Amino acid sequence: MNETPNPHIIDADTLTGGLRPIRRVVVALGSNLGDRMANLQGALNAVADTPDVEIVGVSPVYESAPVGAPEGSPDFLNAVVVVDSTLHARTLLERALAIEDAFGRVRTEPGAPRTLDVDLVVVGDKVIDEEDFVLPHPRAHERAFVVVPWASVDADGEIPGLGRVGDLAHSLDTTTITRVDGLELRLE
Repeated sequence: MNETPNPHIIDADTLTGGLRPIRRVVVALGSNLGDRMANLQGALNAVADTPDVEIVGVSPVYESAPVGAPEGSPDFLNAVVVVDSTLHARTLLERALAIEDAFGRVRTEPGAPRTLDVDLVVVGDKVIDEEDFVLPHPRAHERAFVVVPWASVDADGEIPGLGRVGDLAHSLDTTTITRVDGLELRLE
């Protein structure tokens, strides 16, 4: 289920102030600097504290090798949070960036180590292609550290135009990602 009550509703709230559809939103979390687990837990808490966002699933924690990072970059801890929300995609993006900023995210070169990465993967079946915002996330379907955790909590979830995450997870090389036993994110 991507949107309710009617998947064919246009965001009429922007025109009339009426009801907004509830969308299934997938948020990928990652950290490879500082106390990685505390960063992920803090991000989960911040997502949970966001008005008009209800968490419906949290993946196990995985460790993965960095992708496109400078030589010697530390490994990431990763997780995926599945939520239902009535917020607009742009509002969700602004919240994700604010959460990263709160955890000291410094934007330097692409792939550089970071305290926290909060990526919107999908927002319902929205397709956005703007200079500063693309949905679905353009590389999520290629990344085991996104698809594998997502499939663990919502294998029937879909990336619009690319298919079910359960199928995508089986098609990826998963040798660079490992579930971390004993580490668990908790809703507080």
